[in-house]
Amino acid sequence: MSVDLDFAARHAGRPAQALSRRDVARALLAVQSGQALVSLPELRRDLMAAGNPLTVVFWESAKSTLTRIESGVATVGDVQRWLESTGTEPILLTRSYFVWPDESERGPVATEMYERLVAHLEELVTAGVIDPDALAQGDVTSRQAYEELQERWLTTGLPDGRVPGVSVSEEQDAELYAAWDEEEAYALQELRRALDDLPEPPFPAADLKAATERLRRSLVSPGFPGNVLRACAGIDEALLPDTDEDLWLTVAAGLAAPISDLPDEADAARFFDLDGELSHEDSVLASLCAIHHADWLAAIVALTRYGPGVLASPERIARFIADSEDLVSEPDDPEELEATEMLFTSVTPLWAHLGIVDKAEVLTPLGWWGLPKALERAWSGD
Repeated sequence: MSVDLDFAARHAGRPAQALSRRDVARALLAVQSGQALVSLPELRRDLMAAGNPLTVVFWESAKSTLTRIESGVATVGDVQRWLESTGTEPILLTRSYFVWPDESERGPVATEMYERLVAHLEELVTAGVIDPDALAQGDVTSRQAYEELQERWLTTGLPDGRVPGVSVSEEQDAELYAAWDEEEAYALQELRRALDDLPEPPFPAADLKAATERLRRSLVSPGFPGNVLRACAGIDEALLPDTDEDLWLTVAAGLAAPISDLPDEADAARFFDLDGELSHEDSVLASLCAIHHADWLAAIVALTRYGPGVLASPERIARFIADSEDLVSEPDDPEELEATEMLFTSVTPLWAHLGIVDKAEVLTPLGWWGLPKALERAWSGD
């Protein structure tokens, strides 16, 4: 497919006379780089004949970028930067870490705001506020100004009161929560289906009492593991559940569905400090949040089927998950096994503190009885 003037106009949804640098760049990137390079001279002549010649700097930057793509040396970032240098392409990642969703994943609000920003940038190019040639030539001052004006637009209210960046983020959050709820509901359904075929474990009253006494001491003490357990369960040490069963299940459920962050270290910016290191507590919470519903489901169902005495080490749990019939990846993928094992390395010490496993990482009668109940509570919101 060649990139002629008709193709560029159809791709942009505009007549040839109104095509912007961004429109032409996106059309060129819509086909193979070799075909785009071959089409470049004719497209340039046709635009000139249509009274829309663009600039020498743009055509040189297009040829340079397409040549680098064709030779395999251009990175995704290089291509994105060139597209942004057209002067009307929204910056993918801003300084405040705002990220536009991919075009195929934008909801109605993100689509509207994206189009509004493009129109705003086009007005600034026409007014001479943005100099696309300076951007294409890598002028640092022009680039900084380009980033700042987009940042400002994203954080400034529209006439209807909406703030673009906030509106897009809220829409993404709503979509994420909806997808999460759907996944959780499916996992809960599968858990109940699996448990229906298994006998009800006996209630280990003495073990629960001993574990809960230890747990109550930890939850009112500073530092690890009490701070992590409180955050996961979303409970205040001054308002602990009265009954041992309710307290234990609430905390055990929190490990599979952490409710909050560490209240004494609530500054989210620490997660963006690439030169810094996460605390032990933050690393544990991050691992707990990274475990998928399907992994929890496979691990808990397998342990419940085997019963007390089964080894519940991170290595063994990783193998249970890899052998699950719901697995999507290759069963013996060593990288998947290692990644899963690393995540559950943060789980088993907390399980040991709750009495779910013993010092040898073997499932206890309390773990056999409580793990499936805790997981059901985590996913049902009870």
